[in-house]
Amino acid sequence: MALSGMRGLSVFISDVRNCQNKDLERLRVDKELGNIRTRFKTEKGLTPHEKKKYVWKMLYIYMLGYDVDFGHMEAVSLISAPKYPEKQVGYIVTSCLLNENHDFLRLAINTVRNDIIGRNETFQCLALTLVGNIGGREFAESLAPDVQKLLISSSCRPLVRKKAALCLLRLYRKNPDVVNVDGWSDRMAQLLDERDLGVLTASMSLFVSLVSNNHEAYWSCLQKCVKIMERLARSQDVPQEYTYYGIPSPWLQVKTMRALQYFPTVEDPNTRRSLFEVLQKILMGTDVVKNVNKNNASHAVLFEALALVMHLDAEKEMMSQCVALLGKFIAVREPNIRYLGLENMTRMLMVTEVQDIIKRHQAQIITSLKDPDISIRRRALDLLYGMCDVSNAKDIVEELLQYLSTADFAMREELSLKAAILAEKFAPDLSWYVDVILQLIDKAGDFVSDDIWFRVVQFVTNNEDLQPYAALKAREYLDKPAIHETMVKVSAYILGEYSHLLARRPGCNPKEIFSIIHEKLPTVSTSTIPILLSTYAKILMHAQPPDKDLQSQILAIFSKYESCIDAEIQQRAVEYHVLSLKGTALMDILAEMPKFPERQSSLIRKAEDSEADTADQSAIKLRAQLTSNALVVTDQHPSNGTPSVNQLGLVKVPSMSNADQSTSETEVSHVNGALTLVDSQTPSTPSPDLLGDILGPLAIEGPSVNGLPSEPGNIDSGLGEDESADALAIALVEEHNNTALLIGSIEERFHALCLKDSGILYEDPHIQIGIKAEWRAQYGRVILFLGNKNIAQLTSVQAVLLPPSHLNTELSLVPETIPPRAQVQCPLEVINLRPSRDLAVLDFSYNFGPRVVNVKLRIPAVLNKFFQPISVTAEEFFPQWRSLSESPLKLQEVVRGVRPMSLAEMANLFDSLRIMVCPGLDPNANNLIACTTFYSESTRAMLCLIRIETDPADRRQLRMTVASGDPTLTSELKEYIKEQLVYIPVPTQAPTPIPQARPTSPPNPILPDPGALLAGLF
Repeated sequence: MALSGMRGLSVFISDVRNCQNKDLERLRVDKELGNIRTRFKTEKGLTPHEKKKYVWKMLYIYMLGYDVDFGHMEAVSLISAPKYPEKQVGYIVTSCLLNENHDFLRLAINTVRNDIIGRNETFQCLALTLVGNIGGREFAESLAPDVQKLLISSSCRPLVRKKAALCLLRLYRKNPDVVNVDGWSDRMAQLLDERDLGVLTASMSLFVSLVSNNHEAYWSCLQKCVKIMERLARSQDVPQEYTYYGIPSPWLQVKTMRALQYFPTVEDPNTRRSLFEVLQKILMGTDVVKNVNKNNASHAVLFEALALVMHLDAEKEMMSQCVALLGKFIAVREPNIRYLGLENMTRMLMVTEVQDIIKRHQAQIITSLKDPDISIRRRALDLLYGMCDVSNAKDIVEELLQYLSTADFAMREELSLKAAILAEKFAPDLSWYVDVILQLIDKAGDFVSDDIWFRVVQFVTNNEDLQPYAALKAREYLDKPAIHETMVKVSAYILGEYSHLLARRPGCNPKEIFSIIHEKLPTVSTSTIPILLSTYAKILMHAQPPDKDLQSQILAIFSKYESCIDAEIQQRAVEYHVLSLKGTALMDILAEMPKFPERQSSLIRKAEDSEADTADQSAIKLRAQLTSNALVVTDQHPSNGTPSVNQLGLVKVPSMSNADQSTSETEVSHVNGALTLVDSQTPSTPSPDLLGDILGPLAIEGPSVNGLPSEPGNIDSGLGEDESADALAIALVEEHNNTALLIGSIEERFHALCLKDSGILYEDPHIQIGIKAEWRAQYGRVILFLGNKNIAQLTSVQAVLLPPSHLNTELSLVPETIPPRAQVQCPLEVINLRPSRDLAVLDFSYNFGPRVVNVKLRIPAVLNKFFQPISVTAEEFFPQWRSLSESPLKLQEVVRGVRPMSLAEMANLFDSLRIMVCPGLDPNANNLIACTTFYSESTRAMLCLIRIETDPADRRQLRMTVASGDPTLTSELKEYIKEQLVYIPVPTQAPTPIPQARPTSPPNPILPDPGALLAGLF
């Protein structure tokens, strides 16, 4: 920046540099901005030279990081200045301050075009640079023909043509229609014959973009690319300024080989031979040297050459040479080279001929699992997983199990899954497979999914020879003083089924088996207790002759849990207690589990799905959406009172033509006993159903025979003065005088579902929408219960999910009609791709008689649903806390306006958010330390650490520090916890009347209010 003649700018820069702190700098900048604003407003006749001085100051202030929200018009006006100094300032500042969608840029299009088609090469370069930086669709439509003329013009200097090629590349990316493919194939071939390497490099960037979209139109350019590689490989006619550390134009080599990879193959034998000679020379001439810059350039060329070799399916000798070269790279000290070597060796696994050669480097790859860099450890794990087969499965799985004890939390889930898959696919015998899975559960139980131990149970059940061995191993693991809960599950199940096979072994009689399993009962969660109760019943059944002492102990346990609040535990305890009193009949009822039907492993299927082509996955999902998976749940009359959730009958909604629909439904109704009418008599007890009063006394009259709606009594007309946000959640279809009552607060219901997994999401007098969800790692399954509360059917029912970009969702189709007093289940599958606080929105609508209601509801698939609480010790916490020492991996903020709460209340809140408080880690009793594990497809299992520092004198503020291995996760988690801490529940108010739509039959319907639609969405 030349400062001659601009003393004011020099003084301003000196003043800013001499400021002692940030506050003084801000004061000086604000003063200067105020002065510039005043000059622009009051002095209308500023000369271009004076404007130039002030615009330079604006640019400098912008470079310091301050917002400059004025003076844009003055900067754009300088583009049309006749002199170079002013025009240069205009172009530079406009490129920096404005984006491609700014309205002021339209004012400069004509001036920019005049500079491009003019004869002044300096002005042409300025204009092309501006368009290449911020050119959008309007620039592409207006300037593309002129830029193309400059590029193919033989009279322009190489400097201008080089900028024209890069400018055209920008315009093509913004609007691909600006380049006519038919006419540009020959022109592109001419540009690839260019002798000037600057123009050739810029043209090659354009060519890569063109050929990536349509390689068929550019077959004539393939041979040109090979000639360019020959020219560079032989260092012919390569100027010194384009030779980088002895490598002739490495950027051009990389771009040329990348362009060649877009062509399916090289058919001409002479061209193919010439290309392989060049690639052979690159492979032979690349080695690791001490100079980092030369390494970077040579390795960039080498790895692109390796990708091209694999793409062209070269001979086995060349492939072997590539693997040998990569073997050298994974053994060097430089971590970047090791990473690239492991990554490219993983890609080489796609070539079947070289897999045996890659196995020669197995020891070095296993050593990389212990590398300090986690990215290298991940690549080594991927490579070991890919190269495993029957010959080396034992060695690799044993190494993975050994590494599991010291692996990072972020890798343990992926490591466990891959070890389980390899053990299943390549097990030499089933006993070895059982040993591996039990070791896996023992070493990393928190990271072992249920699918893994389910598969072990399936193998043991289906193989009688394996059952005694599996039962013995399960008995041995139960002898350990502390085992994981998953180990308790699998051991209890196996011993319950097959412990009688060990009855003659010492320490394995039924009473001893019961005692050692029962010792684990106080340490397990409620999800494991039902398995233990089933095990006790099985042990009691196998105890022959009957042991009175054992029977009394087990019956006492059943009696204890008959009053348990958990429905599953209570039901099992009651049933097993009654069955246990039946004597010998118990053996027939609790017989050994039959063999499972042979089916593909869910683990292997999951691995195959992750490797499948995305287009195939999309097609599969599309086909799956064509058939409905919804379940109709109808109320059946029990003999004793109101039915519970478990007593509701399930009826599959059939896919059929309209003609056969009524008949088929009647048949299904007879088979399952569903779709029965509700008595008009009011039940004596409230319904314990998840959907509240669906089967309760409230029943809305259906439309009368003449089609007129029934008039509800004592309902106000229109909205009250205090319109709540809940009323805006209903998107109006048409205005109508009738209103319906919104029952409960949508905001309160949503917030409650963020902290629990079941409850009511939305309710009005016609319908009730409930949710029951199950979350495991990054996967979630949500069941939407749609309950018709009327004695008339709801029609035209539609549910469309609007997911955010970070969630993969699949919602089953909803039946268009919900029968009277019936429920519909709609399964929703959720996969979390990355951390984000964005929410999925359900666009739900239905007709009640002639009326239409549309509501947009937020689905509680929030950040904390993908948490898994984890307890850490001081030895585990503090090394992780110190390793995440800098922003953006660790963020700290003072939060004000916090809801006043004690430390116990805050710990309960964290527990509801699936974040475990770890007492005793912080020496200050007023502080909290908490941990959790976040799961997503991008981060896998990522450990999150949280510290809360409170002030006993002021509970309305605290200091929060959040740390994790992913910067996005850290930021999102901090903001999410902050939202929960400052959340103030809305006081419960009387039901707010919400507008109902009038019949859709009038010829002139009123369009929905955009404001109401937007409010309903958010």
